[in-house]
Amino acid sequence: MGAQASKQLERRKTIKTEKKALVDLHQSGGSEFPGSDYHPSDRTNWMSNLNPDKTRINQIVWPGTHDSATNKIGIPFVTRPFARTQSLSIYEQLKLGARVLDIRVQEDRRVCHGILLSYSIDIVINDVKKFLQETQSEIIILEIRTEFGHDDPPEFDGYLKDQLGEYLIHNDDQVFNKTISELLPKRVICVWKPRKTPQPKAGDPLWSSGYLKDNWIDTDLPSTKFESNIKHLGEQQPVVNRKHFYRVENTVTPQADNPILCVKPVTGRIHPYARMFIAQCFTRGLADRLQILSTDFINEDFVDACIGLTSARVEGKA
Repeated sequence: MGAQASKQLERRKTIKTEKKALVDLHQSGGSEFPGSDYHPSDRTNWMSNLNPDKTRINQIVWPGTHDSATNKIGIPFVTRPFARTQSLSIYEQLKLGARVLDIRVQEDRRVCHGILLSYSIDIVINDVKKFLQETQSEIIILEIRTEFGHDDPPEFDGYLKDQLGEYLIHNDDQVFNKTISELLPKRVICVWKPRKTPQPKAGDPLWSSGYLKDNWIDTDLPSTKFESNIKHLGEQQPVVNRKHFYRVENTVTPQADNPILCVKPVTGRIHPYARMFIAQCFTRGLADRLQILSTDFINEDFVDACIGLTSARVEGKA
């Protein structure tokens, strides 16, 4: 009992130290970067307003959501706080400006996060299609994966092609160098990551797992995660030389050995520092490698930061 109490005390000290490290870094380096003062007048149509004829896919800093379809996961007030990472629906996230979605599914095509379940994937697809029907030039990266410990939904690739076929941007390395206008009217890069069934192939309407990479680490320590994100981003090539998307997640994860298990207070340790992360990318010479920045509980400020840097890149200011 005493050993457990001592361990928890040490954990609290470590977390306090890590939180202070981010505060100190923010005070020394700030959160300004090219485009940081940009605020779009219409987040729903922000790609349209950045000039689709001029904006290339590899110039975009894509605002993304982590575990995107968890707004109604589990049982309210019972299990939901331990797994919900977003409070908005998929449609609401897209309207807010999110352009990368991270969807986890299990065998019966229901969205899940670990052992907890949510609604059918049909809800996600219908929200995506509703948004696409209401806009004209917004490109979405839709990542769908089979959750760890689950089997792939039967014939799921066929389902995705049937549901999204008219919108799907086919797997092609040339896409990264094209402008938004050159891809239209196609609007969705759908990355399908099965666990056991064959991966999509070159030229397929779906994209394989190798086209969307990250270096996620399982920690609730904010400075550890922040510096890990910096380190792994530094190992990537500049976006203009890459033929895959690379994601950085501005998130931390509750740990079973810590008394705070609800997602929101834990991820709140790093959530406010997305702008500082972008600023540090410039400070450390890594800004040309930043591509997808993802978060829990997405908000307007996070979206504006990504759009602002995208605008600066398009205008040749970053």
